[in-house]
Amino acid sequence: MTNPNPQSAIRNPQAQEYWNPKNETLPRADLERLQLLKLRRLCERAAAVPFYARLWGAAGFQPEQLRTLDDLRRIPFMTREAWMEALVAQPLFGDLLATDPQHAIRYHLTSGTSGRTPIRVLDSPQDWQWISEMWCYGLWGFGIRPADTVYFAFGYGSFIGFWGAHYACEKMGALVIPGGAQTTEARVRQIVELGVTTVCSTPTYALNLWQKAREIGLDLARDSRVDKLILSGEPAGSIPAVKRQLEEAWGAKAGDTAGMTEVGTIMIFECSHQPGGTHIIEDHYIEEVINPHSGEPVGYGELGERVVTSFGRGFIPVVRYRTQDMVLKVPAATCTCGRTWDIYDGGIRGRWDDMKLIRGTNVYPRAVESIVREYAAIDEFQIHLWRKETLTDEITVRVEVKPDQAGEWAALAPRLRRDLADAHEGLRFNVDRVDHGTLPRFELKAKRLIDDRPVAQYKETAR
Repeated sequence: MTNPNPQSAIRNPQAQEYWNPKNETLPRADLERLQLLKLRRLCERAAAVPFYARLWGAAGFQPEQLRTLDDLRRIPFMTREAWMEALVAQPLFGDLLATDPQHAIRYHLTSGTSGRTPIRVLDSPQDWQWISEMWCYGLWGFGIRPADTVYFAFGYGSFIGFWGAHYACEKMGALVIPGGAQTTEARVRQIVELGVTTVCSTPTYALNLWQKAREIGLDLARDSRVDKLILSGEPAGSIPAVKRQLEEAWGAKAGDTAGMTEVGTIMIFECSHQPGGTHIIEDHYIEEVINPHSGEPVGYGELGERVVTSFGRGFIPVVRYRTQDMVLKVPAATCTCGRTWDIYDGGIRGRWDDMKLIRGTNVYPRAVESIVREYAAIDEFQIHLWRKETLTDEITVRVEVKPDQAGEWAALAPRLRRDLADAHEGLRFNVDRVDHGTLPRFELKAKRLIDDRPVAQYKETAR
């Protein structure tokens, strides 16, 4: 059982390192037995869900076939495309719900989609207990304790974001300060004035807070009490150059985490030993790494695609979901913390599909195109991703206006910016007009996305 009273862990020096000492240090053989037990129970429950009954029936899979963990590979993959098709066929939630929607207490959605329709999810009270529990593993593991004051530089909208972390901090007994609906300057001043010790944000926004502090004459490393940054929403949290800049700017340790709306919470976290990657919460997930082209498993030290099976959320079972995340798994012994859970070296390194992560928001070129193409005056367009010297990612949509409709540009530009932002959780898009005939044309498959951001370096050179 998870420790229901984190204060007891403080009184017991042997328990200080871990939120759940027993499960976080289980021998691998015991851990795999636990995973198999949970997998069987999950599949027995999921078999009654119409989506899985259809998917598994077509593949000839039945839960009774699960005799060892290797039998997991008998289960067909679940894909985002299949999930989206189910939502379109049966709005709002498709045929993925495992229980009556009347039992739900929360609604959330993805931060960006491959079309206008987001993935929508429901959760029960029990689901939210689990969602916050997963964050407790990560936050406690990085060093947050009841004495901390935790600031959430987060908008608190329908995107699930840091909602679970907020409740986890309350559960742990820390003082929580919600930072929604404020300017960056107001957040900086609160962080300093209220003696905040931990800030939760995307890596990009943590840099923005530091830059704003400098503009108003504050030095966060000197003037604030922040000693921990909890980062999520972007791969940059495990990029050494970004981490080093953040830690120097804030005078604090920076810890990476990653979650998904599809599972409701985090699956991986960086512990206080900072091993250069993120531990997988393996008592609540099975995380496979496969070749993104063949679907076959790859070994330690090989880049591959994350496939997640989640034991926690009751409303929407997630079994062998292909995430398109790029990861490289290494053994638990890579870290000195004593956990027996494997690690993703460098956290989530990027994407195998065409989704791009911009300042914590998922952006799909197909979704951008679907909006741009609603404007008859636009003849051609291009998406340009680039990075400022401050390490802030930017997205610019370059457009050509048809020569006979050039007069519409003044009214078109602000509307297009607004429509793009509205479809992407308020993400700011730059919209630039270029001369007609400037952008390339294509005879076959169009390539309208240019990503000029530098490739992240995950191995530090000697200094």
